Amino acid sequence: MAKGIEIRDAHFPGRAPIDAYGNGGFRFADMSHRGSILCLPSGIHGWEPSTPPVLMVSDLALVLEQADAIEILLVGTGTELRRLPQDVRDALRAKRISADPMSTGAAVRTYNVLLAEDRAVAAALIAVD
Repeated sequence: MAKGIEIRDAHFPGRAPIDAYGNGGFRFADMSHRGSILCLPSGIHGWEPSTPPVLMVSDLALVLEQADAIEILLVGTGTELRRLPQDVRDALRAKRISADPMSTGAAVRTYNVLLAEDRAVAAALIAVD
């Protein structure tokens, strides 16, 4: 029996530098993704924070699940730096993850450098236009 088109969550199963960002998305590994992304040890995942640019603990559930392989979380908060809410900082600290919020552009550049150094880095990147 023939199957129809299978719709899956956006996921690239590997670690890759971010080649470009803007226009509402990102380019990496010869692919592009429209919308925000999580760059984790398990790969690059499509991501839809509930109320961007303000993040909630539930927005970072996948980060917290993979905490054993993450030391640093870079949080790209859009075009402007935004402080992470206290409960988000507390949840990350409880898992021994150091969170560093910055503009999405700065987070992409920093992520690429730390990834090249083979550091235990992850990134939560809110898409910008």
